[in-house]
Amino acid sequence: MAQRIETPFGFSSTAADVLAGVDLTGKRAIITGGAGGIGVETARALAGAGAEVVLAVRRPSAAETAVADITAITGNAGISARELDLADQGSVRRFVDGWNQPLHILVNNAGIMALPHLQRTAEGWEMQFATNFMGHFALTVGLHDALAAAGGARIVSVASSGHLFSPVVFDDLHFRFRPYDAFLAYGQSKTAEVLLAVEATRRWSGEGIYANALNPGAIATGLQKHTGGLRTPKELHKTPEQGAATTALLAGSPLVDGVGGRYFEDATEALVVEEMPADYTGVARYALDPANAQRLWDVALGLLG
Repeated sequence: MAQRIETPFGFSSTAADVLAGVDLTGKRAIITGGAGGIGVETARALAGAGAEVVLAVRRPSAAETAVADITAITGNAGISARELDLADQGSVRRFVDGWNQPLHILVNNAGIMALPHLQRTAEGWEMQFATNFMGHFALTVGLHDALAAAGGARIVSVASSGHLFSPVVFDDLHFRFRPYDAFLAYGQSKTAEVLLAVEATRRWSGEGIYANALNPGAIATGLQKHTGGLRTPKELHKTPEQGAATTALLAGSPLVDGVGGRYFEDATEALVVEEMPADYTGVARYALDPANAQRLWDVALGLLG
């Protein structure tokens, strides 16, 4: 069994803390949903370390302020925004087709949470699974050649402790038989994001591509608009800067060079749990299961057609 990765950082560390002294000059990054929440804090940290950063967002015009702010704060002129709607496979294809450069860092950060009513995409896919997983899956697979061309690349899946709510239910991914449950749907989509990291590493590590997943912690952002706000005890809340720390670690820190297929929280590798923990920490074994990961990849490819 591979040794568990521990770092000098912890719960209160910020994205700037984990990238202090790290030089990402010459590296190119894409961050989905990078104009707000922990996405913009991740972008700011990577830009501060010298990386060229593309914010992949639904409304690039709305991201202009974020681009200007990051540029002004970091002095890095290599910040831009491009259009990407993860719920629209046509939008994902257009983004991929328009990308023609090596890619060193792909941060699958954007997401939606706990939609109160069942919604489906044009393909008939349940909306949370479609956005949080299928959009990112299609983006990741579509950018494979760009990642391989980087000569060493990282994929970061921003998952959640919500993955503990549900495994991937392969026989009913889109709630055609089960009654729709907002948190089960969310949990399934986040488990799928972890499994994406597991299988991408298995398939592509030989090409220098490594993928990991993470739980950013409890951060008050627009993600909770359907939940009435954070329900986590206040002492466990994080600022957006702290919430972006684990993403920044996996995206840019040399501490995780050559590490893949794992799940991190509080800037260190999480413990595997066999049942729902009272404090919602740890990673469920089903989310790291290689057979689940291979099956999901094949199912997702089939859905893309």
